[in-house]
Amino acid sequence: MKNPPQIAILGAGIFVRTQYIPRLAEITDLVVLKAIWSRTEESAGGAVEIARKIFPEVECKWGDSGLDEIIQDSSIVAVAVVLAGQTQVDMSMKLLKAGKHVIQEKPAASSISEAEAALSSYNSTFGALPGHPIWAVAENYRFEPALVESKKLVGEIGEMMSVQLIVEGSMNSSNPYFSSSWRRNFTGGFILDMGVHFIAGLRMLVGCEIQSVSAFCSHVDTSLPPPDNISSVFQLENGCSGVFVMVVSSKSPKVFWRVIGLKGTVQIERGNSDGKHGYLVSLYTSDEQSKCSFYPFSGVTEELKAFISDVSQATLKKGSSFEAEPRCSFVEGARDVAVLEAMLESGTRHGALVQVKRF
Repeated sequence: MKNPPQIAILGAGIFVRTQYIPRLAEITDLVVLKAIWSRTEESAGGAVEIARKIFPEVECKWGDSGLDEIIQDSSIVAVAVVLAGQTQVDMSMKLLKAGKHVIQEKPAASSISEAEAALSSYNSTFGALPGHPIWAVAENYRFEPALVESKKLVGEIGEMMSVQLIVEGSMNSSNPYFSSSWRRNFTGGFILDMGVHFIAGLRMLVGCEIQSVSAFCSHVDTSLPPPDNISSVFQLENGCSGVFVMVVSSKSPKVFWRVIGLKGTVQIERGNSDGKHGYLVSLYTSDEQSKCSFYPFSGVTEELKAFISDVSQATLKKGSSFEAEPRCSFVEGARDVAVLEAMLESGTRHGALVQVKRF
């Protein structure tokens, strides 16, 4: 691409070093990484050292002065906010009001109330003005090829009868995120932080919203913040019901979605094939035939490509109305949070039926 957009990353933690920098390295023809910022010089410098192998001119920024330099740098048109979940919304709003396009890591917000306040501020600031800054949420599950293809297959199995989402996580002391302080101090803990991924996949797969939930929570593994287990039943707007079970730390990790229809069943299960991590997608039809395909993970790359494409288009059409990729929208991310917050609320009320907040 001629004159690809220049972006900055706020944050220099595990996900920036192991995902953002390597994934941006795959699309150097589409984007230039101009700066990485963190609160301290040491933290920013560690990430910059990795990034300079691919982006030799990337600048190291830290502290309040470094953040101000990024905000005031007109050549930086977009910023990836990859910070502690409790601080991301405020930082995103600061950047948006400065005219930067923003892709903010999930979860979209720490609570429904924070999401509502943020959306209200964004809409009151920009309203219906054409060419307003893009506010995206980085939810890579909406871009995973396995889930994108499975959504098409769900359309082939007839009327939906039941939905299952089972998650047995591997959040133990060997996981790099296990000691993450912000996740441990997050309302909902790992259930909310990890769970939004799976709810995002579920919502996309079934093609309609979750209307109401009833859930029970427990705290069994005391090395994890509460709750670390949740079992929920939910009802979709189309009348179909389903179950969501999540165990934060299991000795036998497993993730699968299963949609059962009148004419067949679609199942997506995490696994490995030829040394690659991804999902095995299976379609079982009423004539007892089955079809299986494996899709390696590539959601982070695909979501970044979508955001960068949107930024490039918005720059070309500056001052004109522009429709950004809907899968990246902050509202979509807020809907994921709303489902989990309803489940967690139901858990504190011993399984009481809770309506999911609409966005």
